[in-house]
Amino acid sequence: MKPCLLFLSCKNTEEADKISYKLLSEKLIVCAKKIPINSSYLWKNKIESTQEALLIMDSIEENFEKIDEEVKKLHSYKTYNLAMAKINKINDEALKWLQHNLLHPNVTV
Repeated sequence: MKPCLLFLSCKNTEEADKISYKLLSEKLIVCAKKIPINSSYLWKNKIESTQEALLIMDSIEENFEKIDEEVKKLHSYKTYNLAMAKINKINDEALKWLQHNLLHPNVTV
């Protein structure tokens, strides 16, 4: 099990909520933080700017493909960016929380 953080910009907080609730209910992530952001980006040779919501999600590397499959079904953008950052160190309590919820989701404490 390799902990990671996932980053995904969404059209708005409603879309971020829809995606995060689905991933949480499927036990693919353990936490989703939603932050309003101002984005500027290149699209069709033009500089665009918009208000979005950034999802920062706690998960494990092994879930990336399943998460991407779910995001593809729910995201409004044809071209979205789901990026993963590997975690080199994590405190013991957070690691146990990840293991308990993602590796043994049906066990209650």
